[in-house]
Amino acid sequence: MSEAPTTRVLRGRVVTPTAVVEDGAVVISGSAITWVGAAADAPPGLREAVAAATPVEGYVLPGLVDLHCHGGGGASFPDAEDAETARTAAAEHLRHGTTSLVASLVTAPPDVLRARTDVLVELVEAGDLAGIHYEGPFISADRCGAQNPAAIQEPDADLTRELLERGRGHVVTMTLAPEAPGVTGQGGVSQALIAGGALPSFGHTVATADQARAAVREAGDLLAAEAGARSSRATVTHLCNGMNPMHHRDPGPIPEFLAAAREGRLVLELIGDGTHLDPALVRAFFEIAGRENIVLVTDAMAAAGMPDGDYQLGSLAVTVADGVARLTGGSAIAGGTAHLLDVVRTTAAGGVDLVDAVYAASTGPAVVLGDPAVGALEAGRRADVLVTDTDLRPVEILKDGVSI
Repeated sequence: MSEAPTTRVLRGRVVTPTAVVEDGAVVISGSAITWVGAAADAPPGLREAVAAATPVEGYVLPGLVDLHCHGGGGASFPDAEDAETARTAAAEHLRHGTTSLVASLVTAPPDVLRARTDVLVELVEAGDLAGIHYEGPFISADRCGAQNPAAIQEPDADLTRELLERGRGHVVTMTLAPEAPGVTGQGGVSQALIAGGALPSFGHTVATADQARAAVREAGDLLAAEAGARSSRATVTHLCNGMNPMHHRDPGPIPEFLAAAREGRLVLELIGDGTHLDPALVRAFFEIAGRENIVLVTDAMAAAGMPDGDYQLGSLAVTVADGVARLTGGSAIAGGTAHLLDVVRTTAAGGVDLVDAVYAASTGPAVVLGDPAVGALEAGRRADVLVTDTDLRPVEILKDGVSI
């Protein structure tokens, strides 16, 4: 006879998708959330347990969901030749409240992408990762950032389909430059991604406004026609970073991406760490596009959670000084060093409502993943929960109802 699952009550300032419940409670039974609400409204069967729970001093948040992360804890997904290296990176972010993490690769030769996919897919199926993101290799050499331009190649739908097959349905996104021949159009990479259960993510691009608009519209049409689509919308890889800036006589892709997001046709990644984007710009993007159309990401690399020093990002050397990662000997920012909870804290401090900042780091990215089990403190979802102090620093993390 099996034992009844253990019930636990977390009480404090509970952040739901719609509000901060000042004296709220999250009831967990086994690996699932069974009730969320104001402590005073607990139903009869839970009233005694909720009343007996000691409130935490800080907040109770959903486990965070990061769609774009290259590593942490001294380990890098693009350099992970074995599962243990990749687990080290995932564990670093889990310890800081990211309970669903998409592992991001960088532009690399096809054989390297194949090998890294084979390592990462095993971790997805083991529950250590939530999916895989390819940042390249079909991007612009002129806006490659911390990507090796020698490994950038012409868009190849056959290679895309091969990577999707190796990814066993766990590829979430691939970053594409819309202007590259073979990205859009019949038989293009964007079409192959969507047919294979993944999403195009436009970025590292010198696209004109017209090219950006056409790519977004095509992706929307293809996703609408694809019955098994992961999400109804494509994404943008870290808006502003890795693309031509907006100019009043040469608008480039940014205004098109913003307009599409405002209409609910596109999801914008923002690296709201205070380094990649000024917090005032992040606040403005939330006000323009709305939280439902924004996801906060880290773009973290191996130095997340580590001291300044020398690191590796794929085939490129990176130096971290004062917490900022740049290509060694150059000026290009080479990924982030923050955890997603740091990004939430910086975004909220910059003027974005805390509920909206948390939504963009949990509920919104869960929608992109196509995973309704995670991303919010709601009954029926998985018990992935983050308890913080009043300064939004991690105190306790639960994954599948288990404290890690």
